[in-house]
Amino acid sequence: MNILTTGINIDMSSMLPYMDLFFKGALLTLALSLVTVLLGSLIGFLTTLLRRSRFKVLNTIAKIYVQVIRGTPILIQLMLIRYGLPEIGIHIPNLFGIDAKIIACILALAINSGAYVCEIFRSGLNSVDKGQNEAARSLGLTSKQAMKLVILPQAIKTILPALGNEYITMIKESSIISYFGVFDLTYTQTIVKSLTYRTFEPLIVIAFFYFVLTTMLTTVLGYFERRMNKDVKN
Repeated sequence: MNILTTGINIDMSSMLPYMDLFFKGALLTLALSLVTVLLGSLIGFLTTLLRRSRFKVLNTIAKIYVQVIRGTPILIQLMLIRYGLPEIGIHIPNLFGIDAKIIACILALAINSGAYVCEIFRSGLNSVDKGQNEAARSLGLTSKQAMKLVILPQAIKTILPALGNEYITMIKESSIISYFGVFDLTYTQTIVKSLTYRTFEPLIVIAFFYFVLTTMLTTVLGYFERRMNKDVKN
């Protein structure tokens, strides 16, 4: 398709030879975002435990972490880990054949995600009535048993949909790693632009891919959320 009006020339057909590249970038974006959210979930869960700790020092550390991460731009966090750490002698190595810059970006995104996931876990756990824990303890369950057998099963219906939304959000936010030379869906624009000398068309294709990915995942998430709500009612 070629649109030529008042000096504006848009040729979307010029993008067809590079669709495989866009698909590859989309798959890598999905994979990187999934790894990031999984690591972020682990960090967030551990941080939640610290925030619920009886030890004030651990509780304070967790609160500071969440406030600092949520209160600073993700770009600055990425720059600190990618460029700042080596300046003070902390070098992130290659792992499992993955380049150090990719590891650094995944680590930064996971740390960022962890702060938000912590709030997701905390909100989910707080949504369970305190009387549930008291009832479980009165039946002879320990604090850990009450958490595992009573609190978490009820909180999960609130936590899982929110985690799904965090994954969708991370798919979009991870586009920032393209500025650090990491190949993802957004970075394909740089490659295609250098090959075709066109800027507008690859951006349109990339935006379309992001829209399709987020729409599909939102639909799937909505389906499982409805199933969970139905199971709870039954």
